Order: sequence, then structure tokens, then C-alpha cells
Amino acid sequence: MKVLGIESSCDECSAAIVEDGKRILSNIVATQIEIHRPYSGVVPEIASRTHTEWILPVVRSAIAKAGIAESEIDGIAVTSRPGLVGSLLVGLSFAKGYAYSRGIPFVAIDHILAHLYAPHLEFEIEYPFIGLLVSGGHTIICVAESVEDLRVLGTTIDDACGEAFDKIAKFYNLGYPGGVAIDRLAQKGRSEAFSFPFPSLHKGDHRYDVSYSGLKTAAANQLDQFWNRAYEKSPENIAASFQKTAIDILLSRLERAIEDTGIRRVVAGGGVAANSYLRKCLSERKDLQVAFPSLALCTDNGAMVAGLGHYYLARGERSPLGTTVSARVARFKRGYP
Repeated sequence: MKVLGIESSCDECSAAIVEDGKRILSNIVATQIEIHRPYSGVVPEIASRTHTEWILPVVRSAIAKAGIAESEIDGIAVTSRPGLVGSLLVGLSFAKGYAYSRGIPFVAIDHILAHLYAPHLEFEIEYPFIGLLVSGGHTIICVAESVEDLRVLGTTIDDACGEAFDKIAKFYNLGYPGGVAIDRLAQKGRSEAFSFPFPSLHKGDHRYDVSYSGLKTAAANQLDQFWNRAYEKSPENIAASFQKTAIDILLSRLERAIEDTGIRRVVAGGGVAANSYLRKCLSERKDLQVAFPSLALCTDNGAMVAGLGHYYLARGERSPLGTTVSARVARFKRGYP
């Protein structure tokens, strides 16, 4: 089965053809980075309007690169949640129209589940595993019993991890996208230059939860308070210290999840899964089985959507034409039944 996957949840306009849920025939990603760079962040209205201009040529490019005829597409998978409503509507509306005109089925896909499916496109991964989904919009630690059966253990109580990277990069004018800019600068810096604090989270049950508001405040407004004056107060040192603390916060909660569940298989996904320090720390753990998607599959892409779509379409699931989008998904809140 050949599935056309469409992803437009934020500022990436992507389409891919994946065969039998595993073999990537094409994966076209049209990024809007240069369009949003002047604003140091994604402008939702601009993102959705750009998707309307790009989606048809992107889909055509994906089909052409796959070397197949349109008649060989057996079904369509499209992201419908969560994400920017305007951007999601462009992809979903296109997919529904395309599926209806061709007389083929389509299925609406959850963006979070798609990110955790991405490593399955490259590796054979057994269940259960600890899922680590880290992006600009989400930070989730969960137990995955199957492709769609997730139990959220922890999440962020304020900013997502990637969001904190973006905000600090914007504050210090380090570059855009913020996560990439900080990671690049950190390679030249010393993480000992600033001793940024961990969140306390003493009130309530937050064993696996993370928080980035305190770290963000410390890095932006209380820099001198945490500065080790043996080192220069340089952008490179700020980036290295911030990155280490942000990722170490995440790893400390992940370690708790591993200890408490006894599951030593970890699967990462999302844009922050491309972070070099995170990949290094987890890849060096000989006591864990760790699966990271390749860098191209960390960011939003149509291949992960098409791969997951095959799972649903192959078992006969279809989405009705009345399907709509959702900016948020309640099930990815900790404690949701």
C-alpha cells in the first residue's frame, strides 16, 4: 500500500509517499524558516497563507520524486491535531478534496503519535518503550504500549523545551530557529560558565514533569547571579550552559521514568530530538536501547504521517469528510484517562 502523507501543523509544508508503512519513496519538506526569520518566531497567519500557496506543488513534487503515478496512491494520511488551526486546515482540506476526487480513503493523524512513529520508519522497535517527545510545542514523557496506546507520565507545567530554546535565542539575538542556533553556539562554549538552577516542583505530584519558566528567567534576567566569573560572559558560554541545563532537566525526569517502570527502551521524537547534547547523552547509555530518528525525520515531515497512516488504513479505518482540526489534544495531558 502506498500512502500519501501530508503535514502542515505549523510552518513546514510537507508531503511524502511511504510504501507499506516503512519504505520512504519520497519526503518533500518546504520550510518557511526564511519567511519567519524577521520575526524570530512563527507567525500563524503567515504560515497558513504560505501553506495555501505551497501545498499543491509540494504534493506534486512528492509524487514525482517517488516515481509513481497518481493512480498508484492507495490512501492519504494528513495531520489534523494538534497544531496551528489555520495551518492544519490547509492540509486537511486539501487531503479531503484530493481523496474525494480520487475516490480513495483518507485518515486524520495525530501529530504526537506521528512523531513517535518516525523512528519506526528506520528501525524495528519493540513495545513497550518510554517515549520522549520534545519539540517547540510539546514536552512529553510517556509509556507506549502500542502505536496508539500511550500513557503520559510527565509533561511541562509551563513552556515546552523547544519553546524555551527559542525564547532565549530571541532574547539574546542568537539566531533563528532558536534550538539550532543555541546548539551550534554551544559547541564552542563552556557549560560551566553559568550554573543555572533546576526547577524545584515541590508542590504537588510532579515526579516526571518539567518546568522551563525558572530557567528562562534565570538565563534572561538573572544572568550575573549564576555566572562563574572564571569564564567569559559570551554568547557561546550562555548557549552551552543553557543547553546543558535544559536537557539535563529533561534527562533527570526521563531517568525517573526508566527506574520506576523498569522499561529500558527509549524512543525519541520531535525537533529537540535533533539536539546534539541530548543525542550524545542518551546514545552513550549502554544500559538502554535508544532509538532516535534521523535528523530529517526529527522535524515535522510527511513521511511520519504517511507511515502512521498506513497502520490505520491497513486495518480498514477511514475518517469521515466531516473531520475537522484541533489545536490541542486532551489525551496528552498527564493523568488523562
